[in-house]
Amino acid sequence: MAYLWGIDLGGTKIEGIVLRSASASDIIARLRIDTQAHKGYEHILQRIALLCDQLAEQVGQRPKQIGIGTPGSLNPITQLMRNSNTTCLNGKPLRRDLENLLQIPVYLANDANCFALAEATLGIVPEKLKRFETVFGVIMGTGVGGGVVCSSSSGQVVVINGKQGIAGEWGHNFLDPSGGACYCGKTGCVETVISGTALQKYYAQISGNQDTLKAIYRRYKDKTDVHAIATIERLIHFFGKAIANVVNILDPDAIILGGGVGNIDELYHEAAAEAKKHIFCDKPEILLLRPKLGDSAGVFGAAMLTCSR
Repeated sequence: MAYLWGIDLGGTKIEGIVLRSASASDIIARLRIDTQAHKGYEHILQRIALLCDQLAEQVGQRPKQIGIGTPGSLNPITQLMRNSNTTCLNGKPLRRDLENLLQIPVYLANDANCFALAEATLGIVPEKLKRFETVFGVIMGTGVGGGVVCSSSSGQVVVINGKQGIAGEWGHNFLDPSGGACYCGKTGCVETVISGTALQKYYAQISGNQDTLKAIYRRYKDKTDVHAIATIERLIHFFGKAIANVVNILDPDAIILGGGVGNIDELYHEAAAEAKKHIFCDKPEILLLRPKLGDSAGVFGAAMLTCSR
């Protein structure tokens, strides 16, 4: 029997999973090991191979193919990795090297695409929508990322990568110049305004104090800190503007909000109302959903990359 194998390659941990079928409850084996990224690219390749060996020992067979979720993405033109915060991956032919090492087909997608795929197939979307055409998956944490998945008339769900492999990268659309310089070389990107990092930075600028987003949000809810209130109100306003651009282009059936910022309740109501002001429709609708799979979405989505192969 051909199982579904997936690996979520993170900066600190590599998680692997083997599924008997396309179901979040049908897990045969699941393991995590340290990435040890500080030891370099070749070492990361060997860690992935080690994890595959350990999983194979548990399930009694080796994979015939494997899906891998990565930080950053593979450029479909050059076949080299880019935009990864595990910087030793950048400029490397990761898929080719893994296929040579593991001697099986390898399917790569960035972590946001894996998140979207998992939630659209195994997570919250099947519970909320019997049929859908397009789902947009959002990750808002240290940075801001996104992934697009579509469902065919036959029910097959696929990741939309785009010609240059940048489909869904709304985090680097221009939003507002007050966000300042972005690591990508541009100014005022969505990521510089509404990521967790950006919100903490903004709070520090206006209050003179450093704090975590979780603490800032708690004080916003308690209405005890005018600077916390201003920070979360800024998020609501600019998230609405940013996500409205996505709706105007994709018009998705549902948008799933993942990452730490996605835990802020007001995004699902006040920010949704803000977005409607900017949607090109006389009676705008927007369905924002919380994820079901949480931190597990990446590895499940990686396994689902192989489902229709």
